Amino acid sequence: MKVMKFGGTSVGSIESLLNLKNIVNAEQRPVVVVVSAMGGFTNQLLAMCEQAQQRDISCLDTLEAARKRHHDAVDGVVIEPMRQQVHDTIDRFIDESLKPYYLALATNPHMPVDEIERVCDAIVAHGEILSSAIVAGMFEDGTPHLSLNYMRTRPDAGGRVLDWDETARLVKADFADLGDGVHVVQGFISRDKESGAVTNLGRGGSDYTAAILASLLDAEALEIWTDVDGFMTADPRTHPDATVIPQMTYEQAQAMCDAGAKVIYPPTIAPVAMKRIPVWVKNTFNPSAPGTVIVNS
Repeated sequence: MKVMKFGGTSVGSIESLLNLKNIVNAEQRPVVVVVSAMGGFTNQLLAMCEQAQQRDISCLDTLEAARKRHHDAVDGVVIEPMRQQVHDTIDRFIDESLKPYYLALATNPHMPVDEIERVCDAIVAHGEILSSAIVAGMFEDGTPHLSLNYMRTRPDAGGRVLDWDETARLVKADFADLGDGVHVVQGFISRDKESGAVTNLGRGGSDYTAAILASLLDAEALEIWTDVDGFMTADPRTHPDATVIPQMTYEQAQAMCDAGAKVIYPPTIAPVAMKRIPVWVKNTFNPSAPGTVIVNS
C-alpha cells in the first residue's frame, strides 16, 4: 500500500485534477490519497476571516466565487453517478458552516480572541474538506475518510503538537480494513484531543499528515506530488542550470528543508525516517520525470 499526497497546485484546476486521476489510476489498489485545499483557497479563507473581523461582509462575495470554482471542478472531473452528491456536499458546507462562521465573526465585535481563533481554525479546515469531496468523487472505487475523526493534537508550550498515541489508535481503527480502492483523506486538519475543537498541523501540514499515515499504516512508500520535478541543486528561478537531485538521505533532505527548501514541509521527514519508508518527490504536471527519492542511505 502506498500513500500519495497531492498539494494545492495538484488539485487547483481541472487539468491538474485529471492528471491526479491518471497518476492514481496507474497504481495498484489500495492506495491512500491525501489532498490539500485547492491552490490559493486556504489563503482566501484566511483573508475572508480578516475581512469579516473588520465587519466587511464582501467576504461573502468571495465565498460565492469560491463556490463556483469548486462546482466547475466537479462538473469537469467527478464521475456522473457521484456528481450531484458532491455538488450537494459543497453547498452544504458553504451554506450551513462557512457562511454562519463568517457572519458570526462579522456581527460579534466582542468575540473573545480564543473564540476567534477557534472559529478561524474551523473555517480553514473547509479547504481540504471540499477538495477531498471532489477527489473522492473522481473514482468509482473512491472512499472518503475524514481526518477530523483520527488526527489528534494537544497543547504544547503555547502551540499544538500531534498526539501520537491517540492518533495511532484512531488511525488503525479508521483504516482497519483497507481492502481495495482509493482512500481519500484531507491533509492539514485535526482535532484537539481534549476539547474536540478543530485544529491544524500548520501551513504545509498536509505533507506531515501524509507522512504520519504512511508511518502508522506501514506504507511501502510515500509520494509527494507537487509542481516541481524534485529537490534541485539550486533554485531554478535564479540558477537556470540547476538539476534534479535523484537520490538523497533523510538527513540530507531534512537539512535542505531546514535551510529553507520549500519542496516539502520540514516535519514530514521524521515519521517516515523512523520506519525507513522511501519518500518520492514528483511532479503532477510532469509525471514521467524520475523525481527525487529520499531513502535511508
